[in-house]
Amino acid sequence: MSLLARQRQELILEQVRERGAVRVSDLAERFGVSDMTVRRDLDVLARRRLVDKVHGGATAVGPVTATSTDEPGFAVKSGRQQAEKQAIAEAAARFVEPGTAIGLSAGTTTWALARRITDVADLTVVTNSMAVAEVLHAARRPDRTVVLTGGIRTPSEALVGPVAVAALRSLNLDVVFLGVHGMSAATGFTTPNLMESETDRALVEAGQRLVVVADSTKWGTAGISTIAELAEADVLVTDDGLDADARAVLEGEVDRLVVAPARG
Repeated sequence: MSLLARQRQELILEQVRERGAVRVSDLAERFGVSDMTVRRDLDVLARRRLVDKVHGGATAVGPVTATSTDEPGFAVKSGRQQAEKQAIAEAAARFVEPGTAIGLSAGTTTWALARRITDVADLTVVTNSMAVAEVLHAARRPDRTVVLTGGIRTPSEALVGPVAVAALRSLNLDVVFLGVHGMSAATGFTTPNLMESETDRALVEAGQRLVVVADSTKWGTAGISTIAELAEADVLVTDDGLDADARAVLEGEVDRLVVAPARG
């Protein structure tokens, strides 16, 4: 897989945080690049004080713990729970009907969903994700309209802020598909980015129905800002890694819980 330097650096940082240290030779083999390229990536991360360079590699800068404002980049998140996201996307695609106007939030699960609906006829898609828009534009269907909100780009490749919010508040959509950072009984559906939360709320309000797409690892995770309460979801599509207690809570809150069996 060919990666941009920024994407590769995000993945390197993720590995440093998970393992505590990385070796140049291992990273070069993993990404199929030269040792010199990896060293340049580590130089960039070190200048940003995200890693400490050591002989032959790099180490984490002090103890690293997850917080409600942690926001991994798109490249990092796209490599996580791939089988689960594909299963969720396949199940969620059944809620996309020809001739409708839908909203797709930014995120790697909605990006997977976009790739599943390229053959749906006469579809209008509104999104604040350039990655989602690129997938749908690439299908080159004359009966497809893609509306990109514009706005300020976040680390997770969402377009957010007043421009995005203003665009969404002028629209009426049949169904909105929302990807989230976390979900819990106490906090509802959440994001670690305050501006993204406001934009996502505007997207939710534009839709007649809300379908949340979230893999099972999102349960029990809380971002700093709530997008919607659990009960606001007409449908929640998740995977079969969700434990029995979580299923019971969600079945009591959302109108319909869809559990997709993950493959691979």
